[in-house]
Amino acid sequence: MKENFENEYELVRIERIKNVCPMCEDYAKQQSEKPIVVMSCEGACLRGEVSRRAANLICHSLLPEKTVRLCLGGAFTKDGGQRNLVRNAERILALEGCFIKCASRMMKGVVDGMEPEVIITDKLFDFDTNLFGIDEMSEEDIKANSLEVAKRIVEKL
Repeated sequence: MKENFENEYELVRIERIKNVCPMCEDYAKQQSEKPIVVMSCEGACLRGEVSRRAANLICHSLLPEKTVRLCLGGAFTKDGGQRNLVRNAERILALEGCFIKCASRMMKGVVDGMEPEVIITDKLFDFDTNLFGIDEMSEEDIKANSLEVAKRIVEKL
């Protein structure tokens, strides 16, 4: 399949939904005063897994008083509390598993003028870059690498 790169953007149609998850909206309201929103790559590959886990460690263990973890799917697909976290944030960190930068590109498509601080997480730990799947690295190494990435990011905050 040949791709056409004449246009700068892809158009994506997302079905609107009237339903609202009250737990998600309550979470967004409760977390709205925190100055740093952390979004992450949610890829199913090893890089995405390390990025996702690092984001969770930052927001739920290492710096929970200043950071809030964004639900990327909720923020991208529905204009609600999750997207408002991004709109109203003092600072937005986009932890990207690799150079494709899916999370930040997605959110730029739904929040005009958003300029997150992009951190390419696969550059923050040493590993065999030929590995792709999460089943290609031990659980212990994934945990250790995720913690290393999270700590390196927190040090710079």
